[in-house]
Amino acid sequence: MKGRRGIQGVAAAAIIAAVVTIHAEETLHILPAVRDAQVLVSFEVADGYADDVRDAIASGLRTTFSYDVELRMIVRGWVDRTIATAVIGTSDQYDNLTRRHRLVRTVDGRVAESVVTEDEAVVKQWLTTQTKLPLCDTSLLDPNREYYVRISAHVPHRTSLLGWTTAVVGLTKFTFVP
Repeated sequence: MKGRRGIQGVAAAAIIAAVVTIHAEETLHILPAVRDAQVLVSFEVADGYADDVRDAIASGLRTTFSYDVELRMIVRGWVDRTIATAVIGTSDQYDNLTRRHRLVRTVDGRVAESVVTEDEAVVKQWLTTQTKLPLCDTSLLDPNREYYVRISAHVPHRTSLLGWTTAVVGLTKFTFVP
C-alpha cells in the first residue's frame, strides 16, 4: 500500500512538471544567431511582467529577474556537451520619491549596463528581454553539428501549485553552418 502511494506521488509530480514545461514553451521565446564569428542569443519572457511584478516594483521592492543561459551540443546516445554558459540578472529598484527606476543588468556577476528611467515600457523590456547576448565564439563549434540554447528564467512571484518557486524553461535548436 505504501509503495503504491509513493508511485502515485511520483506520477503526480511528473504531471505537474509537464504542465509547467508546457506553459514555459508558450512564454519563453529564444532566438539564437551566428554573426561576426559569435553565437548571439536574444530572448523574451512574454508574460513575465505581470500585475504582481508591477505591484512589487511600485512598492519600492527591488525586483530581479535572472536567466541561466546554456549553449549545448547534441551528442547522440550520450550526455549533451555544454559549450558555453552565462548568468544574466536584470533588476529594478524603484524610488517612490523621484518616481524613477534604476535598472541594472549583470552578466556573470559583473555589471554590464545600468539605466535610470521614468518610462514603464522601458522597465518591462529591460526585465523581460535580452537582445544579442554574445554567448561564445564560433571557433568553439563544430561545423554541421546540432546545438541548442537552453534558458531557465527565474521570474519573481511565479510559484508552482505546491508553493515552490518555479522557473520558465525553454530551448531552441539550431545547426551550425559556417
